[in-house]
Amino acid sequence: MNSAKVNPSGHAPTPAKTASQGPAFPASRYALFFGLAIAGGALDLWSKEAIFQWRGLPGTKDIHWIIEGYFGIETAVNIGAVFGLGAGQGLVFAAISVFAAAAIIIWLFFFKAARSCWLTFALGCITGGIIGNLYDRLGFWWEPGMPDQWQSGVRDWILWQASDQWKWPNFNIADSLLVTGAIMLLVQSFFFPPPPHGEADGNELPGRRVPDEPTEGTKPAAS
Repeated sequence: MNSAKVNPSGHAPTPAKTASQGPAFPASRYALFFGLAIAGGALDLWSKEAIFQWRGLPGTKDIHWIIEGYFGIETAVNIGAVFGLGAGQGLVFAAISVFAAAAIIIWLFFFKAARSCWLTFALGCITGGIIGNLYDRLGFWWEPGMPDQWQSGVRDWILWQASDQWKWPNFNIADSLLVTGAIMLLVQSFFFPPPPHGEADGNELPGRRVPDEPTEGTKPAAS
């Protein structure tokens, strides 16, 4: 005698959702995040080393203009944070950077924020920027004979200005990665609000829910 059970509605029992959902996020999210972080940090460090070898320490050579009067290459050492903010607090920013990198990894892979490809890309850019500038903050590039305040400073080389009176502080590729990631986070916050808790899926777009498929044995509701 068949002892299969049915629920009071006469339909076959629905299997647990978690069994059909698979992993919380695709394994490719690891490759995306760590690939961006490592490649971004490596590109920043390589570019700083190459430019400083070519143009020398700050004040050694004149600006090398790419677009005369607007965009060029000029070596500089930033003893503050991004774009010169917080001068003289290099070691404090180094400690904050380590904490931020750890928090990003925990958020992505332990709290499953890596479900979002957009968010994974943005945080990969930010982590690449953290790696590039943290290397300089810890003084690995500094050599005896250089000014002491440079020991926790960051090498910059990209110069942009609207005119001689309107100059943007020199920056580097790491700063560009940090700003790109921050802009992406703002875009996600304003235009792609997260779906209700428990509805996110690794294959869904932000804010969009994929409707449940009917279970075998169920009948569509009468119209």
